[in-house]
Amino acid sequence: MDLIVHPPNLVRHFFKNFLWKMTPEEGRKVIYITIDDGPIPELTPDTLKTLDEFGAKATFFCVGENVQRYPDIYQMILDGGHSVGNHTFNHLKGSRTKISDYVQNMHLACQYIKSNLFRPPHGILRKPQARLINLEKKIVLWDVLSEDYNRRITPEQCWKNVERNTTSGSIIVFHDNIKAEPRQKYALRKTLEYYSNLGYDFDPIPDGVNNF
Repeated sequence: MDLIVHPPNLVRHFFKNFLWKMTPEEGRKVIYITIDDGPIPELTPDTLKTLDEFGAKATFFCVGENVQRYPDIYQMILDGGHSVGNHTFNHLKGSRTKISDYVQNMHLACQYIKSNLFRPPHGILRKPQARLINLEKKIVLWDVLSEDYNRRITPEQCWKNVERNTTSGSIIVFHDNIKAEPRQKYALRKTLEYYSNLGYDFDPIPDGVNNF
């Protein structure tokens, strides 16, 4: 099993202050779809339309400069009843960025994204960065990574990453960028269709989540 697609319990235990998976109310079957990198005009409106077809709510981890550039599309996300999270202002990779610069970039995104949720781009975050951000935000990683950004896999393989690893409470990652588009469109719809038929709901991660 790909350790990136479905992080093992040992990794989750080592980073136990991160949110990896939700615990739904007893008796409910719930999936938490998250969508990173947007908003962009080329894909976000279509993604919102697809979610709406199934009455699904998601959590969009937005890049600040994209929100600044496309405020109307960002407002569409909010108007649709979805939750949002901070994904830095410039989609920075923590391992390549000074600690102070990284935290400052997160703060810059806060001017455009009002949320207590944070996801590091690429899932990469150094311990000092995580320690500082954890003072202000809930760091959200994932239970299932679709790998829709990976051009080496087919849309069908992307969907199989989801199907093989998803259970109730799973936080699933899709992406809102051009590179991911063909796999995201296919696998997101398959996820919504398949799990709807199994009686699952699709909820956003609450902004005030303390479920960890």
